[in-house]
Parts: sequence; C-alpha cells; structure tokens
Amino acid sequence: MKYSQFIAGEFRDGTAQARHSVINPANGQSLGDYAHASRQDVEEAITTANEAFRTWRKTSAMERSALLRRAAMLMRERGNAIAEQIALELGKPYGEAQKEVVTAAEMFEWASEETRRIYGRTIPARSEGVTQTVVWEPAGPVAAFAGWNAPAITPSRKISGALAAGCTIVIKPSEETAGVALQIARVVQDAGIPDGVVNMVFGDPAEIADILCTSPRIAMVTFTGATSVGKVIGAKAAETMKRATLELGGHAPVVVCDDVDVDRVVRMAVATKYRNSGQVCTSPTRFLVQAPIFQEFCEKFVRAAEALKVGDPFDGATQMGPLKNARRLESIDRLVQDARGRGLVVATGGERIGTEGFFYKPTVILQPSIDSDAATIEPFGPIALISAFDQLDDAIAEANRLPFGLAAYAYTNSLQRSHRLAHEIDSGVVCINEWQASLPETPFGGHKDSGLGSEGGIEGIQEFLRIKCVRQGVAS
Repeated sequence: MKYSQFIAGEFRDGTAQARHSVINPANGQSLGDYAHASRQDVEEAITTANEAFRTWRKTSAMERSALLRRAAMLMRERGNAIAEQIALELGKPYGEAQKEVVTAAEMFEWASEETRRIYGRTIPARSEGVTQTVVWEPAGPVAAFAGWNAPAITPSRKISGALAAGCTIVIKPSEETAGVALQIARVVQDAGIPDGVVNMVFGDPAEIADILCTSPRIAMVTFTGATSVGKVIGAKAAETMKRATLELGGHAPVVVCDDVDVDRVVRMAVATKYRNSGQVCTSPTRFLVQAPIFQEFCEKFVRAAEALKVGDPFDGATQMGPLKNARRLESIDRLVQDARGRGLVVATGGERIGTEGFFYKPTVILQPSIDSDAATIEPFGPIALISAFDQLDDAIAEANRLPFGLAAYAYTNSLQRSHRLAHEIDSGVVCINEWQASLPETPFGGHKDSGLGSEGGIEGIQEFLRIKCVRQGVAS
C-alpha cells in the first residue's frame, strides 16, 4: 500500500527529509516507506483540527452517532483487508487479526451509541426562579498517541471516543504499523466524517509529541504506550494544564488457587499468555500457583507452551507469530540471559527461532527471584514466570509488589477467596476466572505507574468531556 500522512482530509506525503520503512516482522523485509511529517505538517494538522472543531462540536448527537455507526459498518466490510495489513505489519496470526478488526469496529459501534447518551443534570436551586444545570461539553481538539501492538483497536478506541464526545483529533499512531492506521483513516473518510475532524501524522515520535503536547491549541492528550514515555507525555501536557489520559505498562499477576481444574486453567492461560506473542499490556505474566498444584501446573503449562505452533502469520495452523522488531527480540533475550545468569530454571524456550524474521520460542521461567529482570521489568513478549505460594496473603502481596496495576487475573472456586482477590489486588482491572481484561463497554485503565484515567465504557467517553455548571435566574 502507499504510506502517507492524513491531514485535512487528504492522504499526502510528509514534508520532512527523514523517512521511515515499515518492516514485515516475519521476514525482516520492507513493506514500503514514507517521509516523516515535518513541524509544519503537524502544525497544519492542529490548525485543521481547531477549524473543524467549531462545526463538529455543534453537530447533533444523532448525526455523530450515525456517522460513527457508518464507520463501524465499513470497518466490518473491509475486515479481511485490514486484518491482512495487521498480519503483515505486526506479525499477528491472520485469524487473531480478524478478531482484532471486529473489536475495533465494536469500538465505533459503542461510541455511536453512547454519543446519544451524554446526559447533563438539573440540581434543585435554593431559591425560586433559579435553575442550576450541569452540562457536559467536548474538551476540544485532542492529541492522541497509539502504539503498534493493537494497531486497529487502540486508534479506533481513541478516535471513536473523541468524536463521540464532539472533539476533533490529531493522532500519531505507531510509525511501525502505519498502514493499519491509514486504513482506519480511509474508513473514517468514506463514512462521511467531515474533513479535518480526524488527522493522522507519522514521524519522529519525540518531536511530534513535543509539538502536540505543548500546543495551546490542543485541549487534552490521550496516550497508550510505555510507562517511561507516558510520564514524559503527562509532564509535557501539565505545562499547559491539559488533561492527560495515560494507558501505560503492566506486569500482570495471575493467582491460581489449589481448588481449580488445572487442565482447563492451563489451556486458557497458555492461549492468553502467548497471544500476539505476549506483546499485550494486559498479558498474564507472573503466574502465582498454590503449592499443592504447583508441580502439576508447571508440567502441563510447559508442555502446552512447547506444543504451540510458531510461524507464518498467514498459515492457518499458526498460533504465535514473530515479535514486532529486532528491539523486542533483543529485549526478550536479555531478560532470559539475565535469568540464566542467576541460575534460574528456563523450563522451555529461551532462544530465537531461525535467522529470518523476529521469531522467539514461547518461554517459561520457574521460580524466578524477585530481583531478576524478568520479574521486575515488563517483558512485553512470550515469557511466562511461574512461582509457588502457600498462603493467599503471600500471593496478594506478590501481586501488589510492583509499581504496576493495569490488569490482574485469578482462578479459584472459592467465593471467599475470589472476594479477597477482587478487593485486595491493586489493579485497574481484576479478572476472576476470566481472561478478557478490556471490552468496548467496560472502563479500562491502570493504577500506580500503569496510568491515569480510563478508556472504554461511559468513563472513556467522559475523559473527552469537560463539566460546566450553569446557574440562571430570572432577569428583573
């Protein structure tokens, strides 16, 4: 496909000298390249978003709803083509990519429904002739940043949420999955959403972030990505008192109690852990297994991990594709080598597959020491850590040990245990006997270093709104 920028309703080349090549992670070959957006390009996108905001904010909720619903329909119609681009640019197995497109379309559908339900309220006044109302207003032009690991879902969630609230948006998706984002831009345009309401720029991430976050013409910032980068984005936004919604990293614990069906839990755990090669911010990583079933769980988990078919994303039998890039490959291998250097047991995996592309074996590390790199740094890859615990207090303490709190999981058939786990694990999402951490209709956001604010659900729409209180009396 032809890579470009998307500004003021036009797909056009960037004007910076620097260029970026999009790499197919399955073979390391280039899928195409494009010129970066220059400062002038980004400033034009901001200007366009501001001009479009004047009319988009006044567009009726019914009309916005219809346009978003049309975008969802087009995304479903073009699902196979978008999924193919995901598989090419990310390496996600094609079947999984198709499911991602469905979820991305659901983001637009959910937003289309909620845009008609942005309700205010009336507060009883203290005196006759006075009315007091609370009004939700669109915050204004939004700057958005999305990573590469969910290249259809994340941009769709940010675009649809902003537009539902009456905001316009300048979004910088990942340069590494630009083609997927541009297909979403085409969907938005073909759905009839006015030019300038959605703008998409690709280029030097630090430069674009600096321009967008410090611009007085941008009202708020929404970012999905690494904690270290998110803190910088949040600090820049604060300089001009912008609201910032930050969905950052995680290192998800999984508490497995001794009253569960081990076979069932292992089957689902392995499928979830190695989905998208573990490159998911909510990926279950630190498995804390109660001592009586620890040995059985480890043996079955290792066997299931070894049985996964790793390979070509377009092979229907493939269950796990490559890592996204050479940086991910090197990072995962460093974590494994640190574990080996500490004498930890790497029960399976722990090495690259072949020399073409960025494939890595599904890896399991047993009884990791808490000071090992893998136990403290988010792997963001196909590494599972399995530790034993005796008492539930110990598992909860370990689940809360790190400064992350994005997603957590637990399996038990005890109501008492499930109640404790749900209320005592410090995480934005806690899944009990369940693996789906995020849906269009549910709020998704982290505690501690995992972020601020929410995406998804009515809470996600509210992030793009500001509150105004209006008190009105009778003129004398």
